[in-house]
Amino acid sequence: MTTYPSHYINGAWHKAQATAVFEVHDASTEEVMATVPQGTAEEAAQAVVAARAAFPAWSGLSVEERCVFIDKIVAGLKARSDEMATAIAREVGMPLKLAKMVQVGAPVFNWGNAAKVARAYVYEEKVGNSLVVREPIGVVGCITPWNFPLNQITLKIAPALAAGCTVVLKPSEIAPVNAMILAEIIHDAGLPAGVFNLVNGLGPVVGEVLASHPEVDMVSFTGSTRAGKRVAELAADTVKRVALELGGKSASVILPDADFEAAVKGSINACLLNSGQTCSAHTRMLVPENRYDEVKSLAQAAIAKFTLGASLDEGTRLGPVVSAAQRDRVIGFIQQGLAEGAELVAGGPDKPPMAKGYFVQPTVLRVQPSDTLAREEIFGPVLVILTYKDEAEAIRIANDSMYGLGGGVWSTDEAHAIRVARQMRTGQVDINGAPFNGNAPFGGYKQSGNGRENGKYGFEEFLEHKAIQLKPAEKA
Repeated sequence: MTTYPSHYINGAWHKAQATAVFEVHDASTEEVMATVPQGTAEEAAQAVVAARAAFPAWSGLSVEERCVFIDKIVAGLKARSDEMATAIAREVGMPLKLAKMVQVGAPVFNWGNAAKVARAYVYEEKVGNSLVVREPIGVVGCITPWNFPLNQITLKIAPALAAGCTVVLKPSEIAPVNAMILAEIIHDAGLPAGVFNLVNGLGPVVGEVLASHPEVDMVSFTGSTRAGKRVAELAADTVKRVALELGGKSASVILPDADFEAAVKGSINACLLNSGQTCSAHTRMLVPENRYDEVKSLAQAAIAKFTLGASLDEGTRLGPVVSAAQRDRVIGFIQQGLAEGAELVAGGPDKPPMAKGYFVQPTVLRVQPSDTLAREEIFGPVLVILTYKDEAEAIRIANDSMYGLGGGVWSTDEAHAIRVARQMRTGQVDINGAPFNGNAPFGGYKQSGNGRENGKYGFEEFLEHKAIQLKPAEKA
């Protein structure tokens, strides 16, 4: 077990004021793998003061000077990528092979891409008699989740630092070990004191300081819609900018002319990545009513190939969920769905035959649009099937959600799929299982949040516009 006794404030490790700690559990074994300190509101405020003091000098550096530091962080991440992947696989439960590719590979790309975007960005332009410039917004409070912990940290602090902002990070208390390793990497990169700060703690303690503190200019939050509403409420008092990446209940729409075998397999893959612990997971599969029996057989065959096991086992295709509480929550949803009359297609609420670990069977149910499982974000390996009579009904069902984060359309006619995608009220839509694009904007409509991450779109979240009016030259 690893013990982390300190927070990272003003360029140094400071022993925590409180003796209380968070125990971090290995999701596959339930063993305590590490402890981190529970931060106080006072420590969070100290970190904000340090970030404010560091802002003038950091924002005053050239873009290239800031990006050189980021280049060093990228090198540090690459050097410790195996250690980082193992930590996240144990914390979150994602199989190690996938963790290396997704949980660490994506952050390495996104740190490097933040520097690439910053170096190429045009920060000023002439508009009539005005010089319009883009400047860093200031001190940014970053509150991040446990499901893709390192990448969600990266998508906030990498562009913020590249833009010239200083940051205070509150990582998830459920999966904080990766953040502690990152803080060590950032320290070794030699960033000036106060530019990056990390305080572990609870949302109602440390997180609320970041959302409400008058010296924080922006808060960037990823997590549940409920918690996001609280962050926005607290931030409103000081009229700070708020970026929210929240929940989802994304629909994968399989059109009648689709390749059904590929579409069902792809939809299930898009649902079960990270054991379904993905905000943009395609957790609703919409299929033609007259093809349901075919879809049911295809889904059963696809689910049977997901081998459950410990995250560090080479043969594992689906790991555990992150915690006992999450396991019980997911099983409770499955039980509720069955009680409401859902048809069990595969899996179910029975616990798998594992001696240890927070495992849930990958589960598929047929439900009705008004059922709880068709509307609530479950955040586990659970897919629901809904049937539709025609395309108009499919689009209505897809949009009948308070969320609007992700989605998919399957059709052998790409133009047809794009026409349907344009009618979906959601932040991103994948056509025929197209791969994720790290330079395209990521974010949601409706109660899935506001603001965008990735590429230049995420970078611009951390900039302000300033118009400098110039007196026109007098005519001769």
